[in-house]
Amino acid sequence: MGRKDSSGCCCCCEWLCGCLFSCILSCLFQILCTILVIVALAAFIFWLILRPNEVKFHVTDASLTQFNFTTNNTLHYNLALNVSIRNPNKRIGFYYDTIEANAYYQGKRFDTETLTPFYQGHKNTTVVNTVFQGQQLVLLGTDEVSQFDSEKTDGVFGISLKLNLRIRPKLGWIKVWTFKPKIQCGLNVPLKSNGTSSTAFETTKCSYDL
Repeated sequence: MGRKDSSGCCCCCEWLCGCLFSCILSCLFQILCTILVIVALAAFIFWLILRPNEVKFHVTDASLTQFNFTTNNTLHYNLALNVSIRNPNKRIGFYYDTIEANAYYQGKRFDTETLTPFYQGHKNTTVVNTVFQGQQLVLLGTDEVSQFDSEKTDGVFGISLKLNLRIRPKLGWIKVWTFKPKIQCGLNVPLKSNGTSSTAFETTKCSYDL
């Protein structure tokens, strides 16, 4: 009896398996591309409907009644700020879960305050207040001391407010992802003496610190 040649059968099976594997990969790739297109299209439609606008921050008032150094490099301060937060969106509200306010002078942080969390509805302006009061060791270099003396003479100090936020947008009953923007406000704050100052504080627009 002659031997059966199985090489042809093996080659045929290998070819079929290769074709089947390629077909499966091609189908998976097409499905994945279709899903990505649908998701991108849904996101675009979602954006067209909502037209989200960024929240705007302004420091509308600042009251500085103490800002002086003692001989041991300790800064004594009393600073009160009003921060206006404007949500211009028609359909999106925001949960402010964390609001950390940091006060800086010449790049050196001298106080941190944590503000009360709140929810802000759509087309709404909320004013939050924070007070920085106390004393803190702040080491200044020669040029920085010179800058402080100059500002003291002018009666206006350059102070920075930085806000670290944790926010959750809300659309209807849906609470979306959490994001953590950082806001920076460069302020020129006049020092009050006996309840008056040489110049008035001007409302200052804040920017997103990218």
